[in-house]
Amino acid sequence: MINILFVCMGNICRSPTAQGVFEALVRAEGLDHAIAADSAGTHAYHIGKPPDDRSAAAAARRGIDISHQRARQAGPDDFHAFDLILAMDRDNHGILALQAPEALDWRLRLFLEFAPELGIRDVPDPYYGGADGFERVLDLAEAASRGVLDEIRTVYGDRLDPPGSQG
Repeated sequence: MINILFVCMGNICRSPTAQGVFEALVRAEGLDHAIAADSAGTHAYHIGKPPDDRSAAAAARRGIDISHQRARQAGPDDFHAFDLILAMDRDNHGILALQAPEALDWRLRLFLEFAPELGIRDVPDPYYGGADGFERVLDLAEAASRGVLDEIRTVYGDRLDPPGSQG
């Protein structure tokens, strides 16, 4: 399994949305046998809580159910468990970089690196804004998720073949 972790601050808005969007893309591409995703936060504000109602509602309008997710805090062990750790912004990237074992720090990237055509580096936090912020996060997650999947196809190639196939 190729394991991808999406990380924001509290794990109730951006990262669960990114996880849901990415999982939906992986399922649509028939790759859920080979790729798994999770999300976490750099802070312990909301551990055990579901995604923000506004995030869940915006995702649901696009046919993505994130209501089953529960917030958790990211930690150094995640660098061993995940092949790619995607920070939603530079602040959270910096926090994660301090936790990264030196031999595994290459696994940490900014999520929007995978959508350079957008011309931005940080997924804005919609928490204190209006409904349009949650829609914007979905738009950004859709664009970057395609880029992440393209990268996985390039890097992991044969590991994506269905079980029992000849490749």
